[in-house]
Amino acid sequence: MQSLLVTGGAGFIGSNFVRYMLNKYLDYRIIVLDALTYAGNLENLKEFEKNPRFIFLHGDIRDEKAVDNAVRNVDVIVNFAAETFVDRSIHGAADFIQTDVHGTYVLLEAAKKYKIERYIQISTDEVYGSIDSGSFTEESPINPNNPYSASKAGGDMLVRSYYITYGLPVITTRASNNFGPYQFPEKLIPLFVTNAIDNLKLPLYGDGQNVRDWLYVLDHCKAIDIILHKGKIGEVYNIGGGNEKSNIEITKYILNYLGKPESLIQRVQDRLGHDRRYSINSSKLKSLGWQPEYNFESALRVTIEWYVKNEKWWRELKEKNRAFKEFYQKNYNLS
Repeated sequence: MQSLLVTGGAGFIGSNFVRYMLNKYLDYRIIVLDALTYAGNLENLKEFEKNPRFIFLHGDIRDEKAVDNAVRNVDVIVNFAAETFVDRSIHGAADFIQTDVHGTYVLLEAAKKYKIERYIQISTDEVYGSIDSGSFTEESPINPNNPYSASKAGGDMLVRSYYITYGLPVITTRASNNFGPYQFPEKLIPLFVTNAIDNLKLPLYGDGQNVRDWLYVLDHCKAIDIILHKGKIGEVYNIGGGNEKSNIEITKYILNYLGKPESLIQRVQDRLGHDRRYSINSSKLKSLGWQPEYNFESALRVTIEWYVKNEKWWRELKEKNRAFKEFYQKNYNLS
């Protein structure tokens, strides 16, 4: 039985990946290492707590002892563990640098020590920066424009260096904006859906014309699965959904679907260094046999309905999570 260590496996994309892999592969054992920071939630994995192929370890990838203990008996590492919210990185970059750069270093050292068969670094299209037209390929230079993307780029460069210097069997993935169930309600789609349900204002940055390529989380999980099994060591793979939408388009769709008025939209001052448009070319990944399975609008409807039906999950986070409440007030100055 092959053992996969999934760091950050109690978070949004990580928990969806754990669910995907445990359901698809009956001969895989999944070990999750998660620090359970404000966005990590064991409720995301509750259905597996009695599964003999699932093990949870509470620990931080910055902690060498915790990482050593987690890595010593696994075959593969898939590193989702990261600070990921751009807005938070603008208010304070320290946690991002410590986790996304130093934490990656700690994992790479352990992977080298225990001769891991494959190390997958989960990264972001944001490392490429903004693009006015066309799409970034894996050969495009990285040009991060905020502390979050800079910290992820630093981790990516470390991963590359361990391949070049030590021959560590690494692959890096760079995905576009994810959405789907279990996303912490500070990100645009879950925040706006849950605010709209409660008839609260939807704080929209600037003119709302910033464009992102949206990727349904299960399409992301499938892509990582294919890269894990078919990807070439030392390579980078872009994972884009092919769904470029402006923030205002997304906002109006959510309101229309929920039957809420557009008067709930409240324009707020644009965030610092706000990239205008992201777009990546996923042809390299598609050559391995991957295609997005989910139509954007149907996936967005499924996502909205998940938050409608799982109110207890998100309401507890929004009302009791101190980190969420404090940041929301500081960043948007809304009630």
